[in-house]
Amino acid sequence: MANQSSHAAAIEPQRPALFARATLAVTIGNMLEFYDFITYSFFAIQIGHTFFPSQGQFGSLMLSLATFGAGFITRPIGGIVIGSYSDRAGRRPAMILSFAMMGCAIITLALTPSYESIGIAAPIIAIAARMVQGFSLGGEVGPTTAYLMESAAPGRRGFAVSWQPASQQIAATAGALVGVVLSKLMSEADLTLYGWRIAFLLGAVCLPFGLYLRATLPETVDLSKVTEKKTGRRFVVIRDNARIIVLGLFILASGTIATYVTQYMTTYAENTLHVATDLAFATSVVSNGLGIAGALLGGWLADRIGRWPVMVWPQLVTLLLTYPIFLWIVETKSAMSLLGGFGFLSLVGSLPYSAFYVALTEGLPQNIRGGAFATIYAVAIATFGGTAQLVVTWLLHVTGNALAPAWYMLFASAVGLAAMTMMRETLPASRS
Repeated sequence: MANQSSHAAAIEPQRPALFARATLAVTIGNMLEFYDFITYSFFAIQIGHTFFPSQGQFGSLMLSLATFGAGFITRPIGGIVIGSYSDRAGRRPAMILSFAMMGCAIITLALTPSYESIGIAAPIIAIAARMVQGFSLGGEVGPTTAYLMESAAPGRRGFAVSWQPASQQIAATAGALVGVVLSKLMSEADLTLYGWRIAFLLGAVCLPFGLYLRATLPETVDLSKVTEKKTGRRFVVIRDNARIIVLGLFILASGTIATYVTQYMTTYAENTLHVATDLAFATSVVSNGLGIAGALLGGWLADRIGRWPVMVWPQLVTLLLTYPIFLWIVETKSAMSLLGGFGFLSLVGSLPYSAFYVALTEGLPQNIRGGAFATIYAVAIATFGGTAQLVVTWLLHVTGNALAPAWYMLFASAVGLAAMTMMRETLPASRS
C-alpha cells in the first residue's frame, strides 16, 4: 500500500502538465495506424502492380488486398504479447516497442524494391512487413488507452481516453487528403513507381518525434507492486472479469464494423450511388471531421453525466435512424443527404465509443488492463475490421440493393446496444 501511495503521489502533480504531451505521444501511434490503413486502401492498385504483377489487374489487386489482410492475422498475437508485456513491465516500454516495430514495418514496405527489381523477394518482404505491422498494432491500443486513463485526473478520464478514437478519424482524414493530392499531382505511372511510397514515408516522418515523446513519459504502473503478482493469480483475475471482457468484445466488434463501413463510404458513394468524385470525397472529409467532434464530445459528456448514458442513448439513436437516413441518401443522392446523412451518423455514432473505451479501461484491474484491452481490440479488428468492407461489397453484389450497408450497420448497432446496456457505470463517485 505504501508503494502504491508513493507512486500515485509521484504521478498526481504531473497530471496537468502531462496531459497534452501524453495525449499526443499516446495517440500518435493510433494515428499512424489509420493513416497507414487509408493510404494502403487508396493505393492498393499501385501497390499490387509493384509487388504482384499479374496478367490481369483483378489478380494483382486481389493479391495486394490479401497482403493488406495479412496484417490482421497477427493482430491478436500482438495484442496478447505486447499487451501482457505492458502489464508486467509497464506501459512506457510496451508503447515504445509497438511504435518502433510499427515504424520499421512502414519504412520497410515503402522502401522495398519492386518485383521487377528483386523478383519473388519483393512480395515476401511486403507480406512480412504487413505481418510485423499487424503484430505491433495489435499491441498498441491496449497499453496506450490504459496510459491515457491512468495518467488523467479522475474527472478528465473520459476526455483523455476520447483522443484514442478521435485520433483514428484525424488520421483517416489526413490519409485521404494525402492520397487525393498525390493522385491529382502525379500521373498513374508515377504513382505506381514512387507516389505511393511518398505517402507512406510522409506518415513515417512522425516516428522520431513519437519515439522521443514516449521515451520521456513517466510510468503509470507501480512496477514494484506488479512484480509481486504471480502468474496463476493473473488467470484468476481474467476469469473473474470474464463478463466485462465478453461485453467489451461484442461492443468493439460493433464499433469496428461501424468504423470500417464508414471509411468505405467514399467508394460506396462513387461506385454504388454514382455521384461525382468530389462529392464522394467531400462526404468522407465531412464524416471524418464530425466523427472527431463526436468522439471528443462523447468523452467530455462521459465525465459529466456518466459512461452508461453516453453509451446507450446515442447508440439507440443510431440504431433507429440508420435505415431512414440511408433510404434518404439512396433515393435523393443529393449533396445535402450525403453530407448531412453520413455526417450525422458519424457524429452520433462516435459518441458512445469514447464513453465505452473509458468504461472498459476503468472496469478492468490494472494488472490485466493493457493485455485484456489489447487482446479484445485486436480480435475485434482482425475478425470484423478485416472483413467489414468485404462483407458490404459482397452484400451489394448479391442483393443489388444500395441499402445493403445499412443492414449490416443495423445488425452491428443492435449487438453493440444490447452489450452496452449491460455495462456497469464506472464514473468515479468523487472526481477531481
